[in-house]
Amino acid sequence: MKEIPVYLFLGFLESGKTRFVQETMEDPQFDSGDKTLLLVCEEGEEEYNADKFAFGGVSVELIEDKEQLNPTHLAELVKKTGAGRVVIEYNGMWMVQELYEAMPENWVIYQTIGTADANTFRMYFDNMRQLFLDKFAQCELLVVNRADGLTAEDQEFVHKAVRQASRRCDIAYEYTDGSVAYDQLPDELPFDINADVIEIGDEDFGVWYLDASEDPEKYAGKTVRFTAQVCQTPRVGQNQFVPGRFAMTCCVQDIQFVGFPCKYDEAKKLAQRSWIKITAKVRVQFHPLFGGKGPVLTALSVEAAQPLKDDVVTFS
Repeated sequence: MKEIPVYLFLGFLESGKTRFVQETMEDPQFDSGDKTLLLVCEEGEEEYNADKFAFGGVSVELIEDKEQLNPTHLAELVKKTGAGRVVIEYNGMWMVQELYEAMPENWVIYQTIGTADANTFRMYFDNMRQLFLDKFAQCELLVVNRADGLTAEDQEFVHKAVRQASRRCDIAYEYTDGSVAYDQLPDELPFDINADVIEIGDEDFGVWYLDASEDPEKYAGKTVRFTAQVCQTPRVGQNQFVPGRFAMTCCVQDIQFVGFPCKYDEAKKLAQRSWIKITAKVRVQFHPLFGGKGPVLTALSVEAAQPLKDDVVTFS
C-alpha cells in the first residue's frame, strides 16, 4: 500500500491548535501536490477557513467520537477523499497511543507539533500532568503562544516540564506581535559524560535513561555505573537481564519499570527485584527488546547493594 504521511498537531482546547493548522494550510510551501484529509478530533471556538488555504483538494472530516478512531474507518476516509496525506488536529483529552493504535498500517507520522497557551500552561500541567506529558513526549516542537507575560521563572518551569517527557522537543515562544523566540535554556546533564566511568547518581537514573534512549550514540563505548534492581525476563534472551528502576512520569498510577538489556554470564543467579551496583559497558546494537537498535549493556561487575530509600525515580 502507498505510504500516507501524517502531520499531527497536539494541544488542549484554546491552545491555538486550530490557528496553527490554519496558518500551516495557508503556507504555499506546505503544498505537496496531494489531496489532503484534515481530521478534526475536537471542535473549538475557531473554525477553519478553507478559502484561505494555499491549495485545493482539502477534505475536512470531524471525528466526534473516539470509537471512530479505528483503522477501518480511517482507511475509508482516505479512500473516500482520495487523500495522499493526512493532517490531524488531535483531541487534547485523548492519549496519543490511542491514535497510533487506530492508524492504518500505511499511515506514517512525518511531523508532530504541539501548542500550549502560556496563560494556562501551569494550571493544566499541575492538574492534568499525565495528558500534558503524553503530548510533550511526541512533539518535535512545542509552540507556547500568548507568551508576552512569561517571566524567566515561568520559562524555566515550561522547560523543566517538557524535559520530564522529552529532551528532544524544541520549545518556541510566540508573542502577540507575531514574533517568535526559541528556548535557549541548557540541558545540562547531572553527571560527567566524559569521565572514564560515568557515575549515575541514584536520583539521576531517570535523566540518564531518557537521554540514553533518545541519543544512544552519545553513550556508545562508554562505561557507566549505577544502582538498580534486577528484572528477569525471557524477552531479553539467554544470559541477559534488565538492570533498571521503577520510574514515575506523573502519578503513582503511571509507575513503570525502565532499564536496558544487559549481557551477563551469571544473569540467572541474580534474584528477581534484588538490588545491585552494576558497572557496564554501553554498546548500541540491535536488540529484540527495542525492535531495533538501542543501548545494550555488558556487565563488567555486579555487586549486591542496599535497597534505596527513594526507590522511584522521575525523568526531570
